Amino acid sequence: MPPEAASADIPIVAILRGVLPDQVVGVANVLLEVGIRTIEVPLNSPDPFASIAALARALPADCLAGAGTVLDPGDVRRTHEAGGRLVVSPNFDSGVVAAALALDMRVMPGILTPTEAFAAVRAGARQLKLFPAAALGPAHLRALRTVLPPEVEVFPVGGVAAGHIPEWRMAGAAGFGFGSEIFRPEYSLAQIRERALRIVEVLRDQKPYHKIGEGAP
Repeated sequence: MPPEAASADIPIVAILRGVLPDQVVGVANVLLEVGIRTIEVPLNSPDPFASIAALARALPADCLAGAGTVLDPGDVRRTHEAGGRLVVSPNFDSGVVAAALALDMRVMPGILTPTEAFAAVRAGARQLKLFPAAALGPAHLRALRTVLPPEVEVFPVGGVAAGHIPEWRMAGAAGFGFGSEIFRPEYSLAQIRERALRIVEVLRDQKPYHKIGEGAP
């Protein structure tokens, strides 16, 4: 299955910053129950590669797990060696994108400006992480969407809450990354499930974003 397929139905990346290796599978199982099948373990979490390896062993084949806050090609390779197939960065680094694509991994570099976005596209990225999304808001994404290639998907991350989903979706968001809206290390599994389900339900109520040339949203 192509890495992109895991987020096709519920295009949410769950960001488990601070997760511990002995809790990550339990958290992932709760997320799978509500339909979230793409999971990111930021590399500034405790023992992140152990968590990624645990997810790689435990998750079904139609799920996708990997690393976030990936800043150099060496960590791309370590993620791949741990069984991860996802690489997410807060910034655009051509070496990180190239390393991920060479290993057939899904890569989502962080961008904010048109210059960064087009540099990432030229490097081969087809999914971009708009970060920090709340800094400029949906109007910024709407403007970016008028010039980006239609096949390029943009995922707002940072400062986005469940209630913000409709306006971001109308602006052209293909999906979202959610961190503390879904997970903190101190949240119980019941709290994580409740938070994740609320986000999934809001997203399911929205019409899919239609790329330019496919008609209005």
